[in-house]
Amino acid sequence: MSDIQYRLAQKRQILGAFPGPKSAALDVRRKAVVAAGVASGVPVYVADADGGILTDVDGNSFVDLGSGIAVTSVGASDSNVVDAVREQVGHFTHTCFMVTPYESYVAVAEELNALTPGTHEKRTVLFNSGAEAVENAVKVARLATGRDAIVAFDHAYHGRTNLTMALTAKAMPYKTNFGPFAPEIYRVPMSYPYREEAEIKGEEAARRAITMIEKQIGASSVAAILIEPIQGEGGFIVPADGFLPTLAAWAKENGVVFIADEVQSGFCRTGAWFASEHEGVVPDIITMAKGIGGGLPLSAITGRADLMDAVHPGGLGGTYGGNPIACAAALAAIKTMKEHDLNGRAANIERIVTDRFNALVEEMGEAGIIGEIRGRGAMMAIELVKPGTANTTKEVNAEAAKAIAAACLAAGVIILTCGTYGNVIRLLPPLVISDELLNDGLDVLVDAIRAA
Repeated sequence: MSDIQYRLAQKRQILGAFPGPKSAALDVRRKAVVAAGVASGVPVYVADADGGILTDVDGNSFVDLGSGIAVTSVGASDSNVVDAVREQVGHFTHTCFMVTPYESYVAVAEELNALTPGTHEKRTVLFNSGAEAVENAVKVARLATGRDAIVAFDHAYHGRTNLTMALTAKAMPYKTNFGPFAPEIYRVPMSYPYREEAEIKGEEAARRAITMIEKQIGASSVAAILIEPIQGEGGFIVPADGFLPTLAAWAKENGVVFIADEVQSGFCRTGAWFASEHEGVVPDIITMAKGIGGGLPLSAITGRADLMDAVHPGGLGGTYGGNPIACAAALAAIKTMKEHDLNGRAANIERIVTDRFNALVEEMGEAGIIGEIRGRGAMMAIELVKPGTANTTKEVNAEAAKAIAAACLAAGVIILTCGTYGNVIRLLPPLVISDELLNDGLDVLVDAIRAA
């Protein structure tokens, strides 16, 4: 990108076998003090990061196609974010907005009210993590409607707290042995076009879910429908056209709050400010985190003013929610997104990735292991299947996903895997990555898929 100035050379470089000696020494220290339940996918320790490059403590440089799981969309050391954080730290690091408020919290709320879908009057509350945002969206929906039931979907991921584990579909590693979970959570089928038993339109898939809701829960008992417009950990599942609008219309007709979990898909990631916009869906409440803060911990819920203001004073908040340093970073990150048209950049990344992998599918033919290429913007996925089953039995190939990720890492490219079945490669490059560096990383990934 000619309009982005990089601090580090945007070039992949592996100096030798890794993890190198410094990373290996850090890993020994880690194992002595960090709980084993905290796992890391890459065995190197980062020393610096900029644009689309991560460098480790041993001097290796890796192409970053993960962005810290969609967090560093503007890069890990964006100059606007760095300058804003330095300025804020020089004044104060914390006062607690619930005790002595400050302007930057208000300014972030103004930006989110303007950027989120819909022209209705809105209110915003700031928190620290995506799970906190989801929990508080559920709190608001339950209080405002006087109902208890929350509808979630197959393949969903919403967090690791007790309530958000209950909302999350995948057991291992997120839920196994961590129960009992919060009650009044109900799960219905998602629209997963590639794995439907028979072809089904989005509206029909939505009616399938709605029928289950009406028969097994009752519309009058449902406080909210909670859905990721594009599912993240579940496999970057893009529902069939019409699925989201049909659900949203039913929710409106029945006084049910429609909550869009845009924690991973928000802030230019899909080529729009929010993934809901691709089908013109206007959620009652949106949950946000990850890309909002330029790398600092910040999350938010923005929703209809009548819903948000239904909560009594003191019912929402938290000691660190809307920390002034994180707010400064968020305002700077949003500035960078606007200045460099990162929505347009995400759309360009989609074109590059789609063209590269459509060509690979054609090259590999019926014997290939790519079942589907899907996603929007810079939130793209490759679902892997056993050779020759892409158009028939679609047998899951988690082993290939693991092997490909390892091969990419050995060549200096960091990719992530995901999916209910562990067979999906997900691509989440920083939106400021150059075309040259992106294509270099994709070259490595293409070779790894061929080898698999």
